[in-house]
Amino acid sequence: MIAYYLFSALYVVVCFVLLLVILLQQGKGDVAAAFGGGGSSQSAFGARGGATVLSKATAVLAVLFMLGALALSIIGQRGPGSLLSGTTAPPAPRQTAPAPAPAQAPVPATPTGTPK
Repeated sequence: MIAYYLFSALYVVVCFVLLLVILLQQGKGDVAAAFGGGGSSQSAFGARGGATVLSKATAVLAVLFMLGALALSIIGQRGPGSLLSGTTAPPAPRQTAPAPAPAQAPVPATPTGTPK
């Protein structure tokens, strides 16, 4: 169970780092220039050198993001305890026979003859 929460926390860290790496990249289109994304001189890592490092980091973190989402969804279906215990699902409840119908109360006998 602790491993599930540790894996979830690691996944959140990967998400934040991926967000940071994406935001550090410089836009390459005209839309970026319209919103204040200037020329190549404003790049933190230089004109070309940072683009390859950031794009490689983005690719690696994107793969980790997708694999982590898949793993957490599989673990979440089985339950958080299944990561350590190795059980896939709790045992199914036993089926019991249906309860017998209640016995009918005896009907009192009606007299065959009526007094005159």
